[in-house]
Amino acid sequence: MHAPAQENRRLRLLQLTALTSTCDRFAIAPLLVVIGLDLGAPLVAVAAVASGYFLAYGLMQPVWGMVSDRIGRVRVMRLALLGAALAGIGSALAPNLLVLQLTRAAAGGCFAALQPTTLVYVGDVWPAETRQRPLSDVLAASSFGIAVATAGAGLLADLVGWRVVPAVTAVGATGLWVALRRLPEPDLAVGRRNPLRSIATVLRHGWALAILVIVFVEGVVVLGVLTYLAPAVSALGFSAAVAGLAAAAFGAGAMVWSRVVRPLVGRLPPARIATVGGTLLVVGWAVPSLAVTLGTVVAAGLLLGGAWAFLHSTLQNWATQVVPAERATAVALFAASLFLGSSAGAALAAPLAGSGDFTTAFRLALAVSVPLAVAAAVARARYGRTA
Repeated sequence: MHAPAQENRRLRLLQLTALTSTCDRFAIAPLLVVIGLDLGAPLVAVAAVASGYFLAYGLMQPVWGMVSDRIGRVRVMRLALLGAALAGIGSALAPNLLVLQLTRAAAGGCFAALQPTTLVYVGDVWPAETRQRPLSDVLAASSFGIAVATAGAGLLADLVGWRVVPAVTAVGATGLWVALRRLPEPDLAVGRRNPLRSIATVLRHGWALAILVIVFVEGVVVLGVLTYLAPAVSALGFSAAVAGLAAAAFGAGAMVWSRVVRPLVGRLPPARIATVGGTLLVVGWAVPSLAVTLGTVVAAGLLLGGAWAFLHSTLQNWATQVVPAERATAVALFAASLFLGSSAGAALAAPLAGSGDFTTAFRLALAVSVPLAVAAAVARARYGRTA
């Protein structure tokens, strides 16, 4: 067990890393309409920037996981941060939509290393009985990043233009590349594992497969469709700043709800926590399914933030436990499934959003959320009885 002061320093660096990654990932949604106006492209085409980012983010998860097993967690994070900084600069200078799509995909592929590696680092350093608390703290930092990104991106776009947003995350990535020199590598052997064997070991595990399917669907109905909360507000005639502030309700909700989750860890069984999260997910999408207004979008964001805090943190912790000998690979595949689902959700909802039919998109998310909530709670309860 590490001294509390040392643990706190490590945790703060991990939180800053997760926050920066999340800021870059969520900043695009409030900018979609503004980018389309600036580059003369329809919403469906600009939405491909978001879905391409999520696709690269998802596909690179297993790659970074395998690399971190070979060269170390901190080295991977610093390498990825350097690439992300360069991609952010390229995005800020992009002369057209194609270049923006390519540079945003590159940024997604680099930032993909950070969130799962911070989770694996927590799994390497903190014991299983207390692990969900630092995981919740990392999730809280990510949630704060969501709020900052969605609110700040829209405001910056209105004040100085959308190009400053990727430039800001590029500066943050550069600062972290320097700061992470102070983060020690976990005490584990690296460089001897066969990555394909690690993937095969995870995929042969029945519960691991169940988690990957559940989190893929979660990616579709949470992060994928969530992309269109801000454009839905813009379609009502509000500015990018207002749209961003409305979408920031998700991050604010996740941040507040995560503080509720933290003291419940160890007091309630994980299946019960997942049930609360699933309920919030269903109610969250039910609200804007009735009518899309500024108020219902804000309410949806707050409730979906609760679903993220309760359900996703439970799934994250489960992923760090299910195949402990291959934790890095399991968490990387977990994150890959989440963001491949996000890419699929964003792409599937794009035609509806492009035609302005946001209500139908939200109703479809609601229809999928019901079986997802049930499956997640039942699966986690059964795993608890067999573990």
